[in-house]
Amino acid sequence: MRILTRIALAASVAAFAMSFGAANAQEKVLKLGTEGAYPPFNNLTADGKLVGFDIDIGNALCEEMKIKCEWVTQDWDGIIPALQAGKFDAIIASMSITDERKQKVDFTNKYYNTPSALAASKDTDLKGVTKEDLAGKTIGAATSTTHFNYAEKTYTDSTVKGYPSSPEEQLDLANGRLDAIQDDIVVLQQWLDTPDGACCKILGVPKPQPVEIFGPGAGIAVRKGDKELTDKLNAAIQAIRANGKYKQINDKYFKFDVYGAES
Repeated sequence: MRILTRIALAASVAAFAMSFGAANAQEKVLKLGTEGAYPPFNNLTADGKLVGFDIDIGNALCEEMKIKCEWVTQDWDGIIPALQAGKFDAIIASMSITDERKQKVDFTNKYYNTPSALAASKDTDLKGVTKEDLAGKTIGAATSTTHFNYAEKTYTDSTVKGYPSSPEEQLDLANGRLDAIQDDIVVLQQWLDTPDGACCKILGVPKPQPVEIFGPGAGIAVRKGDKELTDKLNAAIQAIRANGKYKQINDKYFKFDVYGAES
């Protein structure tokens, strides 16, 4: 009788352990990294809440994949090293898919694609955004971005000044310390529509926008070799595009389809 009780008890403990393990596996948290300083895509509010297009898209993808997700903020310059170090599992931070970054991380398919543009003071004497137009001028851009890389390679007769994030370059343009800044056109327009950006205007969109610099759009970065997560995220992106959730988020922030061309 005691032997049977012990056997039954052991079986019960084993079953509980298996059940507990399964529950833990289901509760595994996917950590998502973002910058929190790039409105309207990702931004920290005064009370510390993360908001923006990237955040809503990330939450929608997690809901689609039926997994629990947590957000982690990280300065832009250290965001790829933080991913590689395991601080989070994926980056959803408007990161352009480029060959240079592909050497360090893997990417999903794009989840949006918008052009780079330049902004300048409303009373600027600049007439355009060519190399000749900006010769001798000082241009600001956030370092480690495609916008900064383009400015450095294109405006070789200008001074290109790097900044930690977009708000710093915007402040220096507003205060007359820069002749122009280069950034995503949506980010620039968002700023221009605020009182702080009333000083300035879109100067123009450089053409062409080489894919070798800007890539095919913004994707979600994961650690090299994490094909399982990449595939799951790609399937979720496709699903929210098909079921209308993407459009719902898109229309909350933009008056146009931020996804860009399908090809």
